Amino acid sequence: MGFVSFLGRLLFASLFILSAWQMFNDFGNDGGPAAKELAPKIVSIQRYLASKFGKGVPKIDVKHVVLASMVLKGVGGILFVFGSTTGAHLLIYYLLLMTPLLHDFYDYDMDDLAFHPHLTDFVQSLALLGALLFFLGMKTVLPRKLIKKRHLKAKTT
Repeated sequence: MGFVSFLGRLLFASLFILSAWQMFNDFGNDGGPAAKELAPKIVSIQRYLASKFGKGVPKIDVKHVVLASMVLKGVGGILFVFGSTTGAHLLIYYLLLMTPLLHDFYDYDMDDLAFHPHLTDFVQSLALLGALLFFLGMKTVLPRKLIKKRHLKAKTT
């Protein structure tokens, strides 16, 4: 059962690790394609925060967001392969922060062609989040080592 569990975690985490590796290879000076996709969304978040809190809101650099997502996916995926709850937490943080940014189906009408791919990706990210929460739940429910009680035999005289 241990090998099957390890293989399952490896296959699950490979999605995040390979994605982080691809982002690392494409990063470059400008942040790569991920930064180009995130830039308009970060600008809209920056405008929203400035409207709520005033002009004192610090500027969010898109390259830092891309770098943070690379670190969360890469380190979290590697730690998750070895059964670490810290790795699961890092992947959960990544999914909670990036899913609403990347898969903004709520900005489109249902008749728009971009609505359904964004909704599908959003639901897939929710399923991954659910799997990570299930992993954390199982880690807390199952004890590390099952304590085997020794049954005392009745003594005959």
